[in-house]
Amino acid sequence: MLMKFKSFVTLTFGIALGANSAALAAAPGPSAWGPRLEKLVRRIDEKAPGPLGLFVKRLGDDTELNYGGDRRFYLSSTVKVPVAVALLKRVEEGKLRLDQTLTLQKTDFVDGSGEVLWKEPGAVMNLSYLLDKMLTQSDSTATDMLIRLMGVDSMNEQVKSFAPGFGPITTLIDVRYGAYGELNPRARELSNMDFIEFKKAPAPERLRLFRERLQLTPEQIGAASVEEAFDRFYAKGFNSAPLRAVGAFLERLGEGELLNAEHTKLVLSTMARMTTGENRLKAGFPKGTVFAQKTGTQIGRMCNIGIVRPGKKNAVVVSACLEGFGDQAAAEKDLAKLGAAMSMARAL
Repeated sequence: MLMKFKSFVTLTFGIALGANSAALAAAPGPSAWGPRLEKLVRRIDEKAPGPLGLFVKRLGDDTELNYGGDRRFYLSSTVKVPVAVALLKRVEEGKLRLDQTLTLQKTDFVDGSGEVLWKEPGAVMNLSYLLDKMLTQSDSTATDMLIRLMGVDSMNEQVKSFAPGFGPITTLIDVRYGAYGELNPRARELSNMDFIEFKKAPAPERLRLFRERLQLTPEQIGAASVEEAFDRFYAKGFNSAPLRAVGAFLERLGEGELLNAEHTKLVLSTMARMTTGENRLKAGFPKGTVFAQKTGTQIGRMCNIGIVRPGKKNAVVVSACLEGFGDQAAAEKDLAKLGAAMSMARAL
């Protein structure tokens, strides 16, 4: 299936570029990759349903492309990378140990991907396991357990120190409370299990379920749709940053400036094993490209960030986000086209 998807990306992207693609690919000199890539990205952007941003920096020669990278984007689950760094900083400071354990409570569950959601309350897991599932499976239940252990305010003070430009990071359950709170403030009366039930329903049914659960009239609903409610929440700046700031954070992580060598390797090798990004940027990269990455997906928002060939002299930092799409599969194809554009422009 992945091979067929890559073939589709290559074929459709090549057709979209038309006759100019050969000229772009043959342009002289590696230093010209930025203008080449910008032309390709602009073509993708013209057909995208909403705003698109891409920041790319080659660490070997410090050249970069900043396409909409100064605009703040909602980062979705890609914020789990700074959460991981904050956790490991505390391990290095002796405040936490990766072998210490947490017990899963029913109130910990958050809808989304990952295996922790399917465990029974009372399950005991160590921090190393939760960190792994947060980064490889984008497990939101694992993430919230780790954030609560650190304390969200204390963690955000840490993040400010090593990732300037990032807005406050919230728990994943607070994303739900914040967004649904735009429909009606009584959303705070809901339990985490209510949001899991909403997620199981088709998107058009979620507003009705919300109203019924809280016994609200149509006049008591403050937004026309769940999608509009999420858009209002995104605009508040939580879990957001300019893509250039994301790139700077990734560069410092990759260069070993944030964590010791052992923990830098742990984070990057774990990100390289993640399972949710095969159809995004990586689908457009040359086969076998090592990509330590993290994805993020929320209603109308999708991001993919990471480091190509981490630890190598020719490593490349990349952060990309899309907005305003209705079809997740189509958004993934646009990210794959961005990856293919990076390959064609010789940015990699």
